[in-house]
Amino acid sequence: MSGHNKWSTIKRKKGALDAKRSKIFSKIIKDITIAVKESGEDPEHNPRLRLAIANAKGASMPKENIQRAINKGSDKDAANYSEVTYEGYAHGGVAVFVECTTDNVQRTISNVRSYFTKYNGSLGTNGCLRFIFERKGIFNIKNEGFSLDELELEMIDAGAEDFELDGDTITVTCAKEDFGSVNRKLNELGIEPEEAGLKRIPNDTKKLDLESARKVLRLIDTLEDDDDIQAVYHNLEMTDELAAELG
Repeated sequence: MSGHNKWSTIKRKKGALDAKRSKIFSKIIKDITIAVKESGEDPEHNPRLRLAIANAKGASMPKENIQRAINKGSDKDAANYSEVTYEGYAHGGVAVFVECTTDNVQRTISNVRSYFTKYNGSLGTNGCLRFIFERKGIFNIKNEGFSLDELELEMIDAGAEDFELDGDTITVTCAKEDFGSVNRKLNELGIEPEEAGLKRIPNDTKKLDLESARKVLRLIDTLEDDDDIQAVYHNLEMTDELAAELG
């Protein structure tokens, strides 16, 4: 299978963002809380909760933090979160898709709109990017001495579309519809991904000059720093020059 999937070509290489552990934990806690409110606190009968807990473990979240998040979701007086998405264009026509989890939708939309305006972008209507992004299942697995050929064959049989090794991380990509079967196969093999979920992958990328790309990244950085925002997807092509600048 190809070692250069679309997801890998636009991944941010900015380690400083990934190092914001408290921000990562906050996002996972929201995922757990919503999962519990939707379908209860038993992960055996709640696939979304089971996945959120697995991601928490992959992020090295302490067990007590995970349990507190489950308890929070069980509390009838806890904040009720809404999941909302926003779509728009950044500087240079780069498509930007924003996923939010918020207890105040008016605050969130006001903030998101202001970010786009500040950085010379424009917020569009929901659905305006439906032809640009496609939801895919993404599994990030730490390579712990697996037989890569055998694992790749197992993943293909389960429905994987792409299998890529980057350093000590294996990335498995599948269609949205095959997420469950790939996840079950990994469970059967006793492999626990460091992170797994449905991501929005662009069907093509947009290349900009370095200065224009910097403007787009400033918008993305601002969006990612907002506590209401769970994920930001874009189709900016990460050129070698831009990747080198980000480190």
